[in-house]
Amino acid sequence: MPLTGIGQFTQVEPESVGLSSERLDRLEQLIQQHIGQEKMAGINTLILRNGKAAYFKSHGLMNIEEERPMGKDAIFRIASMSKAVTSVAVMMLYEEGHFQLNDPLHNYIPEFKNAVVAIPDSTADQGYRTEPAKRPITIRHLLTHTSGLTYGDGVANEAYEKADLTGWYFADKEQPIGHWIKQLAELPLHAHPGDQWQYGYSTDVLGYFVEVISDMPLDDFFNKRIFEPLGMEDTHFFLPPEKSSRLAPVYGINDNGELELMEPTSTTDYIHGPRTTFSGGAGLLSTITDYGSFMQMLLNGGEFNGTRILSPKTVQLMHANHTGDMYAWGDLGFGLGFKVIEDLGKYGELGSKGAYGWGSAYYPTYWIDPKTDMAFLFLTQLMPGGGLPFRDIFKNMVYQSVIE
Repeated sequence: MPLTGIGQFTQVEPESVGLSSERLDRLEQLIQQHIGQEKMAGINTLILRNGKAAYFKSHGLMNIEEERPMGKDAIFRIASMSKAVTSVAVMMLYEEGHFQLNDPLHNYIPEFKNAVVAIPDSTADQGYRTEPAKRPITIRHLLTHTSGLTYGDGVANEAYEKADLTGWYFADKEQPIGHWIKQLAELPLHAHPGDQWQYGYSTDVLGYFVEVISDMPLDDFFNKRIFEPLGMEDTHFFLPPEKSSRLAPVYGINDNGELELMEPTSTTDYIHGPRTTFSGGAGLLSTITDYGSFMQMLLNGGEFNGTRILSPKTVQLMHANHTGDMYAWGDLGFGLGFKVIEDLGKYGELGSKGAYGWGSAYYPTYWIDPKTDMAFLFLTQLMPGGGLPFRDIFKNMVYQSVIE
């Protein structure tokens, strides 16, 4: 029967969906080891196969200082895992015929019309010169992180710093996202659009793009078009006060290699901040079952529990490799919002051709694997991670448990 109050999935014995309980004990031991060694405070883990929860557990503490156990309904900052939601929103509007993927961005956000690129030049006072972009930024460039936009990294970093546009964090800002995107349009790109894969503000631009196309604030669009239809009741940009006790504090590995409280709930901007800037790139909070529902929708080809969000053909396009060998990690490709395993031998780790996913600055990661009909993730709050290799080993521990 469905699990009451903790998601929309039926929990089953692993063997009933082709996983080994004995082999999943290796994952259990790995988690316990990291918590016992105080490398993380607590963690929620969910493995879905054939639409059922084969592994769904909480470990450790949500709050060390209060000795509060991690609950399955804990709420986490998911940072860049927000990018998948924004990418889906963009593709929903694409399916409605509002634009083509190769349309110039400036058709919808005119401030980007005369984009320039910063070129290193030691003879220039600021260390770079600018030249007109060879081609306009397109919607596809934004979805694939080939727009030339970074998080301020590059030769024009000082200009980004002056504009208060470095890093991915917007929760403390008082102006709406459109203000910041228009400011961003005045800054030089760090590559010609289409020439390089560079991680940065592309998905925040897409969040504002969704607002422009839909004539709705991004939080309203997400709520009405994605979260409510999928039953994602605990996914928000900023947390309602009545849910504040469920938000996990952020811990991190300090310079001494010790676990330290980095952001307590009592001061977080996600509860106490201005609550005005909706960051499509890194702004959402969610639970493991909410995000599991979102992942299952993608795994099902755009549908979940009788609600269709996207066409299967659109989802297929999203996890195709659109960037060739351009992605920063050359053993993977990159699609419309996700990294993609294109060649398993080249990738060289456990996985499947066509599996796709991403992660979060707070350390969580997720994978969606159409070939094995699996979606799996863990959520924790660990920043900085101190070079901890857990998330890569986690993926291997899930795959080694597959016996059918």
